[in-house]
Amino acid sequence: MATKERFEALEGLKARALEGGGAARIEAQHKKGKLTARERVDLLLDEGSFQEVGMLVTHRSSNFGLDKQKFLGDGVVTGYGTIDGRLVYVFSQDFTVLGGSLAEAHAQKICRIMDLAMQNGAPVIGLNDSGGARIQEGVVSLGGYADIFYRNVRSSGVVPQISAILGPCAGGAVYSPALTDFVLMTEGTSYMFVTGPNVVKTVTHEEVTSEELGGAMTHASKSGVAHFTAPNEIDAIAQLRRLVGYLPSNCEEDPPTLPFTPGDELRPELDTIIPENPNQPYDIREVLNAVIDPGSSMEVHAEFARNMVIGFARVAGRVVGCVANQPATLAGVLD
Repeated sequence: MATKERFEALEGLKARALEGGGAARIEAQHKKGKLTARERVDLLLDEGSFQEVGMLVTHRSSNFGLDKQKFLGDGVVTGYGTIDGRLVYVFSQDFTVLGGSLAEAHAQKICRIMDLAMQNGAPVIGLNDSGGARIQEGVVSLGGYADIFYRNVRSSGVVPQISAILGPCAGGAVYSPALTDFVLMTEGTSYMFVTGPNVVKTVTHEEVTSEELGGAMTHASKSGVAHFTAPNEIDAIAQLRRLVGYLPSNCEEDPPTLPFTPGDELRPELDTIIPENPNQPYDIREVLNAVIDPGSSMEVHAEFARNMVIGFARVAGRVVGCVANQPATLAGVLD
């Protein structure tokens, strides 16, 4: 085969990889109000910055007919790029390929990205849309989860780890996100549970919906697993980009500082926000907004433990963390 033909064959393989699970499955993904794995990466990263790793990887299993179901990339898009010019590593699971299920090659690609993030001191962002382990590969797929969990723990406190739940994630697919620093879920299309409503009904005879069992609002307001929620994937990815701007790239760096022009720093509204009557409630957010740079607040766990308000903001362009009792809920007491 001539060199030109080899290049043409390579380009043909790349074109196949871009197709994911095929046009029909991509259309089904869109009908559910969900983006494809590659569309999510394109929205997340600065235009033209994405460099893919492992684009042509496939699984090596032949059990249960898997030898006839080989997709380039093996159901996950991995690589690196920039957000506002800062390096980040990302993996995006492709639900159009075998339901985004995790198997040996799929896990190896994710582990490779996590290793690179650690080596280069940069955040790692996971866009999760997976049905769990690829059971056709048996214990090998479960071993892949163990490799990812190990890296979650090793990365903790070293580089930021952020997870976005953008589809129905069940079983092993939910353990790793719960180990990361921040979890974001989309409302109405994302779920996190170890096992689904049908199994719950069989075992406990309780009838629950997917939303009640593991929907975005359940985890945002009751379990506290989700730190942020979004009405759709466009808003979710915009929140991810904004969140990265408040975080250092690694434990040895500071978060980015934005330009700030000093002005009149007097805040006369603070004299009237807090009522003279100590029994009268008020919203502590008004106090915070009067102290921080305008429009810089990003609240974390807005729906969970509402007697506390926590989050990020900026003061004179520098990132600060906010922790405040909320008198408007339970008089701000800790429970």
